[in-house]
Amino acid sequence: MEHAHGLIEAVVLLALASAGLAATERLRLPSVVGFLVVGALAGPNVLGLVGDPERVRALAELGVVFLLFEIGLELPIERVRRLWRLALLGGGFQVLVTLGAVTALARAGGLPGSAAFVVAAAVTMSSTAIVLRLLTDEGQIDAPGGQVSVAVLLVQDLAIVPLLLLIPLLAGESRELGALLAAGAKMAAALAVVGLGVWFAVPRVLDRVAQIRSGELFSLLALLIVLGSAATAEALGLTLAVGAFLAGVAASGSPYAHQLFSEVVPLRGVLLGIFFTAVGMFFDPAAVLAAPGTLAFDVVAIMVGKLVVVVIGSLFVLRLPLRVGLESGLALCQLGEFSFVLLGVASQAGLIEPVLQQRLVVASIVTLLISPFLIRYAPALAGAISERLRHPDPGGALAQDLEGSAEDAPARVVVIGYGPAGQTLVRLLRSLDVPFVAVDTNPAAARRARETGEPVLYGDATRPQVLDHLRVREARLVAVAISDPLATRRIVSRIRAMAPATPILARTRYVREVDRLSTAGASVVVAEEFEGSIELVARALETFEVPAGAIARFTEALREEGYGAIRAPAALPIDPWLMELLDHTDTQWVEVPMSLPGRPTLGELDLRARTGGSVLVVERGANSHPNPAPDFALAPGDRLLVLGSSENLLRVRRLLEQTA
Repeated sequence: MEHAHGLIEAVVLLALASAGLAATERLRLPSVVGFLVVGALAGPNVLGLVGDPERVRALAELGVVFLLFEIGLELPIERVRRLWRLALLGGGFQVLVTLGAVTALARAGGLPGSAAFVVAAAVTMSSTAIVLRLLTDEGQIDAPGGQVSVAVLLVQDLAIVPLLLLIPLLAGESRELGALLAAGAKMAAALAVVGLGVWFAVPRVLDRVAQIRSGELFSLLALLIVLGSAATAEALGLTLAVGAFLAGVAASGSPYAHQLFSEVVPLRGVLLGIFFTAVGMFFDPAAVLAAPGTLAFDVVAIMVGKLVVVVIGSLFVLRLPLRVGLESGLALCQLGEFSFVLLGVASQAGLIEPVLQQRLVVASIVTLLISPFLIRYAPALAGAISERLRHPDPGGALAQDLEGSAEDAPARVVVIGYGPAGQTLVRLLRSLDVPFVAVDTNPAAARRARETGEPVLYGDATRPQVLDHLRVREARLVAVAISDPLATRRIVSRIRAMAPATPILARTRYVREVDRLSTAGASVVVAEEFEGSIELVARALETFEVPAGAIARFTEALREEGYGAIRAPAALPIDPWLMELLDHTDTQWVEVPMSLPGRPTLGELDLRARTGGSVLVVERGANSHPNPAPDFALAPGDRLLVLGSSENLLRVRRLLEQTA
């Protein structure tokens, strides 16, 4: 009966998680919000559908185990390499300063040292699940604020492992130095045993099982690796999550890591939903109503405190504009999923009292509920605050260079953004001897470019003063090539207000930005998603041997129509006039196969009558023979310039191939 009762509660939990996910998907909110709200409603303190959340804790914690395995498996080496400076400086600053400041404040409030450190560790963490999901949905993941947020989250995710390892040490009964050192040595030995074990065993086992080519066996092995490594770590005195993380890191170097990831992720999503639903069940409305001021103080203190730390780090450590610091701070000011993990482990170890855990859990849930709205409106809020404060961008001498350099340069073309797209455009302009000036918000990139003699300045082009110094009114063209959608719209609208006649070329990655940028004043909008679709269409047409000229006319018409044919519903056919462009008469070079036997003449092939195509020129080596006579003999390797429709040209190719 006990097992049946536990199974019923697990089924109820799955049903609640499904309901929460369905509700948030319809409202376009992060799934974590739905899980927490539904869990709170169904918990013992409201409807009582699940009487004791502790009964499903073991099942819920498996979600965190799988999440840690996934983080280890997808340890983003490329992202670490690309964001190492932001992660090391910005992320390291956020983690260390938050840990130190909150620990000191908690100690001043009367908490013991170990409990104060646990509270600080929980407050340090932000929600990777919510932040990455919303930054991606809002198109901010590649914006400067998004990059800072990702870098800080990366350090937080990696910091969770040593923080979890510290909890058993802090929970030791003896506080003598010798006892602590002995406990630390024991833990280090256990960590080495688990780490070396999975490091040598996991890749080899994966290789052997993959050679058997059994999908079912590989799926079972994936579960065995996750759960086995977690159980082994716990048996040696570590935590489940640490063992799973080490197994993920060990498996990440295997060529089968992607398949392993595909096996684990679906189950991880289900278990994480159960985890957050179970966390929501700890929400106690009675406790909140009894002390609403305490909850409000906790929420404000946590969110404002984390925001201030991130902003200070962005301004004085990373030397970024205030707008970027505010965007990333607003995105990271909630408590995350690992906060619940740390609190749960610390509570089981007896480091914090249940009352304190409940207080932090309730505050965490509220910050998670508020956070999606803050992230969604963070760019607008950050821009408005930065504008109101008129905060000067940092950058030292580079910022001061802006005025003089822009005045000296005959900026016929202004390039805003010196990333890959901006650099490509700059190389083209230099090759064409077209004067230009570029501007970027990355002071290091601007400095390096200036050292090589490039007219690249440092500044935030969302500010009218910067645009004025760049002399956009006199520019032949302004090209906006940055990754921040909101900043791109703001720049375009301000340039259009300052220079109504200046052509503006705007680049965006996202479909939804095309109309917004056009409305803001962009003369031409280049959408990467659309351009990728056009390139795909062009390559497909080449496969069907459509002439290059017809393809060029077709793709150019797609662009001139504002990508209308691509943006239309998939069920609608492409306009007939666009399809007619593919059938127009065109000229194209056709190569005579090297296997052509003999030297047949054009008359013998009867090429015009049989294909409908007309040979205008025959090119042989360095010599050209225009308007060849019917008795002109073809040779292998000749190139024929043929006039005709797509069908005519296709028939010419087939005739030559059949003759060969």
